[in-house]
Amino acid sequence: MKEKAKQTLEERGLTRRDVLQKAQKVNNDEFYTCYEDIEKELSMYDKNIWKNKVIFCNCDDRKNTSPFALYFLKNFSELGLQKLICTHYGGSLDLFNQGAKGYIFTKDGFRELKEYPKGYTGSFDHPLSLKILHEEADIVCTNPPFSRANEYWRIIIESGKKFLIISGQTIPVTPAFIPYFQNNQVWAGYNRVDWFLTPKKEKTSNPCFWYTNIKIKNRPRYRYLKIMPLKDIPEKYKEYDDSKTLIVNNCYIPNDYKKPFAIANHPIFNGILEKGYKIIQDKQYFPYKNGKKGFGRVLVQKI
Repeated sequence: MKEKAKQTLEERGLTRRDVLQKAQKVNNDEFYTCYEDIEKELSMYDKNIWKNKVIFCNCDDRKNTSPFALYFLKNFSELGLQKLICTHYGGSLDLFNQGAKGYIFTKDGFRELKEYPKGYTGSFDHPLSLKILHEEADIVCTNPPFSRANEYWRIIIESGKKFLIISGQTIPVTPAFIPYFQNNQVWAGYNRVDWFLTPKKEKTSNPCFWYTNIKIKNRPRYRYLKIMPLKDIPEKYKEYDDSKTLIVNNCYIPNDYKKPFAIANHPIFNGILEKGYKIIQDKQYFPYKNGKKGFGRVLVQKI
């Protein structure tokens, strides 16, 4: 399946890097979530978390275009929602042929309303969007633009609201986001997301994950963690860098090692920070082996 996706990109004259660079250069990134990925993740949470709540999809649209809106509209009664609010970004791109003006779509009980406030762009940082976030929303659920992830995460976390969002797979080991994980303000959701839709409804690959501050119960991915004594970890999955810092790979975690050690992002997806370990440094750690710089990681330590 991965090979097929690669061939599709090559046929279009693009590499994965080309696609990501394009996303970074436009204000409204051309990646849209597949309905099945939303359904797969949201079905993992206790339905009571949604009851009588106002759901805010502040990087989405209305029921005919956004699978986030479609999911909540389809399950509005079953989840016991109080209200659903979705915003449409009215930038230079006419996404999904919905027009270039920003608007707000609201479902409140049986009433559905589409409004075009004067001067409203629909951007998540527009004053009106921020007003909805702070004064009305209970839970934010969306796929924010990849190119503005830093700003979006800051706004959403500072708001103090519950959230369930999709962002890049490297987020847990990226400098701007490491402090959020270190301070237990966010953690991985249940599932990864590999495929997205372009405005032409073509599938494209981009490894991502769900992130949230909603409690995770009995995380299924715990089973991928290989927590054991250091001596039992296979030699090929452990090494020391030039500064004598331990590096472990393939989700192996030493349970008898007292010093800090370096891990990649996958142990965080699998819940290592819920198993008695903590991030001890609010920045990336780059291991050097024989003077050669390795990939960025984070330093963790057993509590």
